[in-house]
Amino acid sequence: MYQWDFGSLWQFRSIIGIGFVYTLGYTIACIALGLLVGLLVGLGRLSTNPFISGPLRAFVEVFRCTPVLVQLVWFYYALPVLLGIEMSAGTAAMLSLALYGGAFYSEIIRGGIVSIDVGQSEAGWALGMTRFQLMKRVILPQAFKRMTPPLVNQSIMQLKNTSLLSVLAVPDLLYQGQIIAHETYRPLEIYTLVAIIYFVILLPATIWAKRLETRLSAQHG
Repeated sequence: MYQWDFGSLWQFRSIIGIGFVYTLGYTIACIALGLLVGLLVGLGRLSTNPFISGPLRAFVEVFRCTPVLVQLVWFYYALPVLLGIEMSAGTAAMLSLALYGGAFYSEIIRGGIVSIDVGQSEAGWALGMTRFQLMKRVILPQAFKRMTPPLVNQSIMQLKNTSLLSVLAVPDLLYQGQIIAHETYRPLEIYTLVAIIYFVILLPATIWAKRLETRLSAQHG
């Protein structure tokens, strides 16, 4: 019979706290950068110029069709060699997750925009609106409501993906848990605690995303 002892982890609370801060910080930064990349790529993919939309589509497919773990390792070990630069683990992790998230965000944004009835665009052009004015005043406000639930779901995935940062020795929550497990030889307690922390963060976010989806379905029902 295994004797659980969570009390032994109390002395490592500061290390756990540091890991939590790193995880939360990377999540927020990667979501913000990913949304920026997604907005630019999503709008660019709507271009009728194949020299703009073509490379952006290739970008999206590359990041959507390769595992995020492979991308993390490639950005840390291969990209610096390819470019002849030095890159810290944190920078590689941030760049990789931001671009990975941006690829998915871009498809959500593009899909939200094209879902708006084309008649509204025609009405805006008839009123003399420019493409920028039409996008800002008519299309994006409506599309944003439809995009919000999938954007939230993808952001939840971004938080889950931060658990992979430990492979690059980024001191996130899981990496700190590994250090404590090696120190205490009590992996059951520390990894259970890490799982509980992720669950406590993700459960409210998941419920919120589900409510947004239900509310949107009711509005369009």
